[in-house]
Amino acid sequence: MTAGHALAFFVFSLVAAITPGPSNVLLAAVGAQGGLRRGLACLFGVSAGMGSMMFLAAAGLGSILLTQPQLLFAGRICGSAFLLWLAWRIATAAPADEKAAKASPPRPVGFLGAAALQWVNPKAWLVSTSAVATYLPAGENTLLQSVGFASVFVLAALPSGLVWLLLGSATQHLLHNRRRQRVFGILMGLALAGSVAMILR
Repeated sequence: MTAGHALAFFVFSLVAAITPGPSNVLLAAVGAQGGLRRGLACLFGVSAGMGSMMFLAAAGLGSILLTQPQLLFAGRICGSAFLLWLAWRIATAAPADEKAAKASPPRPVGFLGAAALQWVNPKAWLVSTSAVATYLPAGENTLLQSVGFASVFVLAALPSGLVWLLLGSATQHLLHNRRRQRVFGILMGLALAGSVAMILR
């Protein structure tokens, strides 16, 4: 990957990673639930999950999906169904009891859960396959360019995700009563469902 290719792909990755989507809604919710420090594992998981997907897409999986649109379509439908179910769970979750939450705060989504979410995230699949179709140079060492693709995307995803995690953690002090927690849960659920709807347009 030349410097020009890397810069162009970094800009693409930055835009793709910072725009609203399921992963960023999750990061905001985790930030609000557990704060910045407890949400870092989720941030690293999101970035690693997308990086691994980008690696495999550049190594050949993206080409297979681009030539088999029915597989991509099936993945989008299954992933969207899972994310809509997750949105429903977030929106209808019972608010935490304040005393119980202080004594034993809920455990936010960790590294493995956040990484696994990328594999059912339709936006992640669209970003990966679009990146391969647009930015992958022909005739280069497959392993090296796959590592390059993954590394550049992770470098863009970490600061982008951190913005959403910080936004969520900034709302922590506002969620001290059950009514506010309920409203926040509904808003996060609607945001997640809305992000899926935008992907499926």
